[in-house]
Amino acid sequence: MAKSDLVQRLGLAVDSRVVIVRVSGLGTTHAANVGVYESLREGVATTASLHVPCPWARHASANYRGEDLGVSLTLNAEHALYRWGPITHAPSLLDGNGGFPMTVDDLWDHADLDEARRECRAQIERAIYWGFDVTHLDGHLDALALRPEFFDLLLDLALEFNLPLRLPSQAAEERAGFPFRALAAQEGVVFPDYVIDLSPTSPFGWVPAADITSFEPGVTEIRLTPAVDTPELRALHERWPHQVEHLRMLENGATLAKLFAAQGVVTIGYRELRQLMRAGAE
Repeated sequence: MAKSDLVQRLGLAVDSRVVIVRVSGLGTTHAANVGVYESLREGVATTASLHVPCPWARHASANYRGEDLGVSLTLNAEHALYRWGPITHAPSLLDGNGGFPMTVDDLWDHADLDEARRECRAQIERAIYWGFDVTHLDGHLDALALRPEFFDLLLDLALEFNLPLRLPSQAAEERAGFPFRALAAQEGVVFPDYVIDLSPTSPFGWVPAADITSFEPGVTEIRLTPAVDTPELRALHERWPHQVEHLRMLENGATLAKLFAAQGVVTIGYRELRQLMRAGAE
């Protein structure tokens, strides 16, 4: 897919700059659930992703109001003292500490691909059963995108459910050593052109004015991890202040909206990409 192709398919000029503001962590904690929904309903966020196996996923489904939400296919539980595991019978996806493997390497070394595929499909189906209008797929910690045999699984599910993908950046693709973006494009799967990942370790006070002026034409996804400040969040990990800061930035929607407008940036969610992908499959 040419870099300008996606914006043209969206009905925009070839030099248009389009931004998807994606927030992640829905289902992981109560603090994240509140932060994600506040960012979508009161802030500038345009899409989010649900972690179905996590302890607060059912709470997220009970509070869903039709927002643009995808499923972050989850095969890792990265916290030593806060565990979650498969929703299917999947012995190879357990690490002996009460949940999924903590690291991506451990997952890659021990996971049975058939069990991983069954688990991922079950997560999508459960989200649909809970009432979510699933708009896209991605893999938690990028575990499914950065290894060829796991990417095959991710690509197959995107095609099976006719959903766009959130894929890692071009730099991550180079490190992975295989062209997962080109492979997805060849199958007609839609995905953003560029990715900016503002993880919880990103600097405080990110103001994207300078970044936005340097954006290339195309669709750029910005990812943040908002959460409200609670004892639960503080106990989870030392990066909690960054998540609280992400929420503050996203809630300042008027300022960010003016910034996007001043730079001629259009904001969309994944529903628009899903519509393109499904129209192309007809």
